[in-house]
Amino acid sequence: MLLSLLYVLVAGIALPVGGLQMQYLWRNQLGDVYSLGLGSAACLGAAIATMSGWCTLTVGSFICTLVCTLICFVVTLVVSTRNLITFGIIFGTFIGSLCTIVVTNAPNGDLLKQYYLWGAANFKLEAVTGSDIIFSLALFVLGLASALVCAEKLTRHQKGEIELSRAYKAGCMLMVMFLVTAAVSICGTIGFISLGVPNISRTVCKTDNILKHYLISGAMGTGLLLVTFLVVEYCNFGIYLPVSATMAIIALPLMLFLFGKGRNEAA
Repeated sequence: MLLSLLYVLVAGIALPVGGLQMQYLWRNQLGDVYSLGLGSAACLGAAIATMSGWCTLTVGSFICTLVCTLICFVVTLVVSTRNLITFGIIFGTFIGSLCTIVVTNAPNGDLLKQYYLWGAANFKLEAVTGSDIIFSLALFVLGLASALVCAEKLTRHQKGEIELSRAYKAGCMLMVMFLVTAAVSICGTIGFISLGVPNISRTVCKTDNILKHYLISGAMGTGLLLVTFLVVEYCNFGIYLPVSATMAIIALPLMLFLFGKGRNEAA
């Protein structure tokens, strides 16, 4: 239970912080750790690791997400920011298709079940080893430390005061990749909090200071994940409730608040 709660904290912080960095890097509120295919790549790596046994979950996720990050960075050299988001969505769909092929060709039903239970993101830590935990926590610490170090420049970049170099953006994307891998490789794909939570934070707190949004989004993401975790553990009505699906239902009022507030401000 304590290990599950630890990863509720890790995912609740890592995904919103990673999403915020993407939004500030590209000055686009559609920026998200999944919109550039990073989350899909982490899942593909975990699927390959599960089905083949050639490495651990975290190592497989790390390798695939690193390759995806490098591809996205190369694309940034030739396309605009708007087109990068479009490319990322299409590229993520392509990676997701590869993941589907790998999973549907599972050698046996036990491996397929193991992957599904991991992908359901219920913090059960299916097939997670001690080395997976150590590696993922190291990635989390490095990614979070980098987010704090880069906060001032990202804030100034968001305001239009400076323009970040391509090399700097590449370094930031690498650190975001660390955060994504730390969460997804252990917990599976968790939607909403990497896109919805940062946008809610930016709606309720009118500031460009990314540090403040780190704090708000991290607290909000952890709180939302904790509530969802408790619901699927103790209020499941006798059925299996995946965290991601349950969170989408719980988060619906927050989405209505976000869009309702945005419409009122536009009026």
